Amino acid sequence: MARQVQVNYQEKPCYKIILNHSFDGFLDALEQEGISRDRKICIVTDTNVAKLYLNEVTEICKNAFPVVEYFVFDAGESSKNMATVEKLYEYLIKSRFDRKDLLLALGGGVVGDLTGFAAATYLRGIDFIQMPTTLLSQVDSSIGGKTGVDFLQYKNMVGAFYMPRMVYINIHSLLSLPNLQFASGMGEIIKHGLIRDASYYQWLKDHQAAIQAHDEDVLEEMVYGSCLIKKNVVETDPKEQGIRAYLNFGHTIGHAIEKMSDFSLYHGQCVAIGMHSGAYLSFKRGHITKDQYEDILAMIQGFDLPVSVSDYDAGEILANTKSDKKMVGDKIKFIVLEKIGQAAIDMTFSDQELLEGIQVLLTDE
Repeated sequence: MARQVQVNYQEKPCYKIILNHSFDGFLDALEQEGISRDRKICIVTDTNVAKLYLNEVTEICKNAFPVVEYFVFDAGESSKNMATVEKLYEYLIKSRFDRKDLLLALGGGVVGDLTGFAAATYLRGIDFIQMPTTLLSQVDSSIGGKTGVDFLQYKNMVGAFYMPRMVYINIHSLLSLPNLQFASGMGEIIKHGLIRDASYYQWLKDHQAAIQAHDEDVLEEMVYGSCLIKKNVVETDPKEQGIRAYLNFGHTIGHAIEKMSDFSLYHGQCVAIGMHSGAYLSFKRGHITKDQYEDILAMIQGFDLPVSVSDYDAGEILANTKSDKKMVGDKIKFIVLEKIGQAAIDMTFSDQELLEGIQVLLTDE
């Protein structure tokens, strides 16, 4: 029996997250959710995922839909832009996709964000399904309806809130992830525990060996727990007017480093580095103890994530944080930990304090 998480929007059922251990339950999930099969479907994926799963998912879809198309773009953050969206629009127009048809986002966060944005804007909105295949996308980007693309050098600056019809997670797909990509997802998972659930954070510590060994049952429990945390936050604050901003713990400085690395570092790695800064400043403000701060660093490193960078300038990192879309006027909406499992928004940090929080990340190596 597949596990499910119901996600509500404005206190009404909106879509379900369905966790399984293969793609085989996808057709049953469609039927369960009342998603009509009398339509065309276009599978959108990237060149990496296409090699692994496109044929399998295409064959499954052919048993349900009269027309199955697919659109494949070059893997990587460099494709997450309007140029790729325009090519997808053109493909859909030439394939005569109309408002009753369907997009399927098969892949990681870039695929999901880009496909969701295309679905939100093509013919003013058509249905789409998230089928996330990376740990990061399964626990984070596929949930909550955030879609978007990068614009010039600005990450996720153009986008829309647009809910999927369903999120279908195949836990087994995590076994094909390179180690660095798996670790990247752990950055967001650790963050979920830190900002929202101290018991989940402790569970992660207790099950570290099994998680690192990719025990599928433990991975399912971990993904399920993280999905519950994310869904509870986005239900409470669907348009990021309040507590949804807590999900940005580690992201303000993390995004700056991600951009400065020209996306050579994975998103979760940059979030981990940013969480170091957030934990340090939380410690300096007296919210958490030194032991808790050091425990967070050990936890991050224990899941093969970095806590520092070299060859960066603190002033330049600070300047880049100020182009973040989450700025309010000239103030950075910085997320701190009030305690393990509880976050808060703090807009009182001076540039000098932030520079100190950035300086602890920098090494000479």
